[in-house]
Amino acid sequence: MSVTTSLTAADLAAIDARLTATDDLLRTAYPGDDGSRQPVHTVYVPADRFTPELATVWRRTVRDAVDDAGGLDAVASLVGLHPTLAADVVPRVREKLAIEPIEDLRIDFEDGYGDHGDVAEDAEAMRAAKRITAAAGAGFAPPFIGIRFKSFEAATRARGIRTLDLFIGTLMENGGLPDGLALTLPKVSTVAQVEAAAEVMTVLERAHGLPHGRLRFEVQVETPQLVLGVYGSSPVAQLALAVPGRISGLHYGTYDYSAALGIAARYQSLEHPAADLAKGFMQLAVAGTGIRLSDGSTNILPVGRRTADAWRLHARLVRRSLERGFFQGWDLHPNQLVTRYLATYAFYREGWPEASERLRDALRGATGAVLDEPATVRALAGFVLRGVRCGAISVDEVAAATGIDEATLVALAHPPRHQEAS
Repeated sequence: MSVTTSLTAADLAAIDARLTATDDLLRTAYPGDDGSRQPVHTVYVPADRFTPELATVWRRTVRDAVDDAGGLDAVASLVGLHPTLAADVVPRVREKLAIEPIEDLRIDFEDGYGDHGDVAEDAEAMRAAKRITAAAGAGFAPPFIGIRFKSFEAATRARGIRTLDLFIGTLMENGGLPDGLALTLPKVSTVAQVEAAAEVMTVLERAHGLPHGRLRFEVQVETPQLVLGVYGSSPVAQLALAVPGRISGLHYGTYDYSAALGIAARYQSLEHPAADLAKGFMQLAVAGTGIRLSDGSTNILPVGRRTADAWRLHARLVRRSLERGFFQGWDLHPNQLVTRYLATYAFYREGWPEASERLRDALRGATGAVLDEPATVRALAGFVLRGVRCGAISVDEVAAATGIDEATLVALAHPPRHQEAS
């Protein structure tokens, strides 16, 4: 039996032509996440305090603090982990602190460093590059490492560009760029500043024979003007299309942003409603673009008499960020490492049994208590993959529970767009 349809081939061709621009936009602006590892935190240290042994120094510092508190089990209890969960998490965190206490390190030439004069900063920029090379050679370097250079505002623009130039040049002279190179552009207010940064990266790539796009950078969202522009639009939502492939992440700047809004110092926090609004804009802006998100920091440090309260606060804030889809944050002190990993590992270990069961059922076509859509299956795989990448879940556990290996897990969590649409 023949079926007659109302739309002709010419009608369908006309619709395809009308939507060509939309198809191109979805393909180029929203490629999705590439499936590579994202660190759970970024540690910031002033440039003049960075040494190749910094990760080892931080490991010893947090170990001493944990010992003073009665051990890792005592800290887990202090921050509210149930004994059963703590028994699962603590050995994993102990191993993490021993082998990889810092996942991402940013050597700071901005607020944490200040103005030391051009001669001193020139020397420090080159020294930082040489020390990164030394740290990598000695096995001390974190998986991700780089610098935060000064902003592209008029007063600091030339200095920031010169520091970046010297840093990249010295790395190239001393063996090349580390695989996990990370560069951070702070205090961004306009799209034009990001476009200028991308132009600088292009010039540096040409000068050093690097492939186009090798130098990517993070944008710090620290000004209200980037969230809501002067004409009512949202500049942060324009960034991905303005410099395709250049931006690796958006990092929320807790205190600069709060101060710019006039929030009293006592109430400046990454859980303030104003912070949540800004981060909501950030989350919407990068959805599907492959640009990662990072939450900000807390300046309540776990030292002295405030250690216990600060640990509780930090663990709660880390968990809060994870639940809201921000899988990375800033840490400013060695003692924050223990609560970063306790809270992060608890998040993944708590969710692992349900996630693995639902993922297994979905892969086998079984009908369980929850009927998951393909998008939710991707989210389940993404959750498990993040747990694997940070060390909270082992590859062997995934294989035993779901029957898949890490490569398959990556493919499930981050399928190409044409596969998603099919």
